[in-house]
Amino acid sequence: MTEDQREIRRKKRALEYAEKIEHVGRACRRFEIARSTFYLWRDRYRESGDEGLTSRRRGCPHNHPNKTPDDVVEKILHLRRTYHMGPIRIVWYLERYHDIKISDATVYRVCRRYGVRRLPNRVGRRAVHTHRYEKQVPGHHMQVDVKFLTLKRKRGGPVRRYQYTAIDNATRVRALKIYKHYTQANTIDFIDYVEDVDLEKKLAVWERFYNNDRPHGAHKGKTPYEVLRKKLS
Repeated sequence: MTEDQREIRRKKRALEYAEKIEHVGRACRRFEIARSTFYLWRDRYRESGDEGLTSRRRGCPHNHPNKTPDDVVEKILHLRRTYHMGPIRIVWYLERYHDIKISDATVYRVCRRYGVRRLPNRVGRRAVHTHRYEKQVPGHHMQVDVKFLTLKRKRGGPVRRYQYTAIDNATRVRALKIYKHYTQANTIDFIDYVEDVDLEKKLAVWERFYNNDRPHGAHKGKTPYEVLRKKLS
């Protein structure tokens, strides 16, 4: 589908929706257009049909030097349509996993250009956390939760399992384990598993980093062990 075909389709949806509900104002609010724009589209459509809905702007370069590359556009549309990500989350994902740096405004314009600006009504909006509760020392504080899972047996019948999850509040490191029963004994076993296997190691890593590698403002950029060696020499 070409760019002109997408534009014609979008404008016809607005015109058909207004005719269906018999209310121009509500249709304009839904498609986020001005009434004057709606009436302009309607008059041109009545006069020339689909040809009247094509953009009349001409002379724009098709190979603009600042144009978003086609492969980046494909990734943006894939994340939007498949995972229903918002512009900010798409920016984070592209930078982290593809080393692509773009602005959320660019992502928004791409979604708007290809008609995927609005998410389906069934998709919930997830808030972007501006401040996350966290601790400074790994392994010092963690959250534990239990989730009920309904799985399928090999023969097709349902079976319930219990997923224990522990999240370190400093590093967001996650430990998982699944049990057949939700009991006090399994809870104690999971806590022992977390403390002995995962988070204690992270605490040791943090301790080495804090003493050997992390610059301290109180020591004018030196590490505690550098100061200690100087005092003992």
